[in-house]
Amino acid sequence: MSGGPADGAPSYRVWALPGIPEVQQDDDLAKLIAATEPGLVDGDVLLVTSKIVSKAEGRIVEATDREAAIDAETVRVVARRGTLRIVENRQGLVMAAAGVDASNTPAGTVLLLPEDPDASARAVRDGLRDALGVEVGVVVTDTFGRPWRNGLTDVAIGAAGVKVLDDLRGGTDGYGNPLSATVVATADELAAAGDLVKGKASGLPVAVVRGLPHVVADADASGDDGARAMVRVAADDMFRLGTSEAVREALSLRRTVREFTDEPVDPGAVRRAVAAAVTAPAPHHTTPWRFVLLESQGARTRLLDAMRDAWIADLRRDGRSEESVAKRVRRGDVLRNAPYLAVPCLVTDGAHTYGDERRDTAEREMFVVAAGAGVQNFLVALAGERLGSAWVSSTMFCRSVVREVLDLPDTWDPLGAVAVGHPKGAAPPRAARDAEAFLTVR
Repeated sequence: MSGGPADGAPSYRVWALPGIPEVQQDDDLAKLIAATEPGLVDGDVLLVTSKIVSKAEGRIVEATDREAAIDAETVRVVARRGTLRIVENRQGLVMAAAGVDASNTPAGTVLLLPEDPDASARAVRDGLRDALGVEVGVVVTDTFGRPWRNGLTDVAIGAAGVKVLDDLRGGTDGYGNPLSATVVATADELAAAGDLVKGKASGLPVAVVRGLPHVVADADASGDDGARAMVRVAADDMFRLGTSEAVREALSLRRTVREFTDEPVDPGAVRRAVAAAVTAPAPHHTTPWRFVLLESQGARTRLLDAMRDAWIADLRRDGRSEESVAKRVRRGDVLRNAPYLAVPCLVTDGAHTYGDERRDTAEREMFVVAAGAGVQNFLVALAGERLGSAWVSSTMFCRSVVREVLDLPDTWDPLGAVAVGHPKGAAPPRAARDAEAFLTVR
């Protein structure tokens, strides 16, 4: 009885390539591989561990402090927990420690990843074509951890002559269901298969996969985009940051946005921001926050028209000229031009009454501070949803008008209005503020 695949069943072979010596700087990897008489044929795929590529390219550097080497290779910290850092490195890869490796390298040195892994793969592929006359694919691999999964696996960080992604979108499955999101990471699957036979400490840095010629791209064919094509662009990355980094990012993104596109605002995103708002601290276990969401154009127009009329009346009572009145009223356009408005309100249910002006004033101030914390949570959460916002204080100057138009209880005190929408254009750079200037230490 045969233990192999049935006749005609899809299959492939994978084996480690013995005989490769210790790699030194300036070694020609293609010649080292060819010298082992590997018996390569057209359509094979070579899986080459990045460590030997780095050694051949002189990416060994003296480093008494590995952390400093990681700093030098890092362009963005994704997440940090203790001394462990997940970062984006110079190659655009998101991984632990920027790929800086202190193993399999002499003491006092560290090994950096190849500067351009796709170019490294092309050099090996071209060299094997010249030396052996074969058309093969080459994948440069490195070891990654993965979100949501324990354990490590090899993935492709460089590739040449390999269709790194297999886009099945637009096709159908075996039941005729349309495939709308299936893109297979073929190069990563090849890398993981090779890792099963290469091993981490066995001195077998190269593996060969045979039997999958359809994944090998012609030398000049489209579809040979290198492993860089597998790196998800920032706009599509839903997990671009770790938890604490995401909070800091959202805080930094929280800007006053005064111009919005016509793109509708997702009401669900605003409700998620409200859910974040009501986690703010509050006195006496109370819940002093209420958010009125103006999702219809009619509601927004009625409120803003009534507020405008009240504001004009106030300005005229102040003796302002009609020109001054018109100029000031135009400042309210940020609310009128926003596709979505929210009116945060303060309620003081549960507040204590002391019959003492000093204590009663402090009691209300506690609730106002808590409501402000809720508004800040709301603004930061909107930024996390990639929505722009502008907090405008105007409803605080005509609270009775707002309550009447929106049919709110007398106990609800509007705390301004928040214009919400998708920002039109990038925000200008924010002037740096030195935190030390705001500190007093005793």
